[in-house]
Amino acid sequence: MIFYSEFQQSYLWLPLVGLIVGLLASMIGSGGGFFFPFILIVFFGITSHVAVATSLAATLPLCIVGSVGHYRRGNIHSRLVWIFGVAGILGALGGVGITRLMDTNQLKMAFGVYSLILALVIFLNNRKKKKAEPDLENKGKRLKKLQLVQGSAYGLAGGIISGTFGTSGSAPVLAGLVALNAPIRMVIGTSLTVVLINTVSALAGHVLIGEVDLTLVLFLTAGTVIGAAFGPRLLGKMKIERSEGHIRQWFALIILIFGLILIFT
Repeated sequence: MIFYSEFQQSYLWLPLVGLIVGLLASMIGSGGGFFFPFILIVFFGITSHVAVATSLAATLPLCIVGSVGHYRRGNIHSRLVWIFGVAGILGALGGVGITRLMDTNQLKMAFGVYSLILALVIFLNNRKKKKAEPDLENKGKRLKKLQLVQGSAYGLAGGIISGTFGTSGSAPVLAGLVALNAPIRMVIGTSLTVVLINTVSALAGHVLIGEVDLTLVLFLTAGTVIGAAFGPRLLGKMKIERSEGHIRQWFALIILIFGLILIFT
């Protein structure tokens, strides 16, 4: 169901929130959808089911603009997009069904637990992460059978998370791309494009059986589009390979805090 909620003065903060999330998300290969449900639930008092569906709708323009920017800079591996994306579509549709099986409190708690697990995984992977091979892009487009299976598994997981929690589902996608030894810039651009596919699929399901608040979407999108447009440009000027580990640590810490707040509030 699509509807417009009554305007509230607090909604004037949403474009700024969207700008910050859009900028950061397009620079780390995420759709930013992880932050939207949390912000809508905790700071704006939106119910979990509405927050999930609305987050997906607000994330869509961000993904489109960010993906176009990365495509222009050659940061997208087309074959990997298809491998992760096809599996992600199936996962996203399944995730929508999972969401409908939980009430508001259960969905909120599940999102909190997922956040804690995600933070732990990022911390552990960051400690043992090996340097990615810089020549995946130049090895040709032929991928081994094992890589196809691995990519599909990660893509399916990303889709399920996207459909269930209204987040980008980028964590499994990023992990899968790193496991395939993709260069960091290609990891970011390819991940964002896969997230776009997952978001479209999950949003289609939620529009049919969920609740999308277009008032919130319009306010968030006003900022996310601008942020997503400048993210790839800023990324191109940064030497992120040197600070990648620190960025991941801070990202994991923020996710950990978000998860604890959701569980204990």
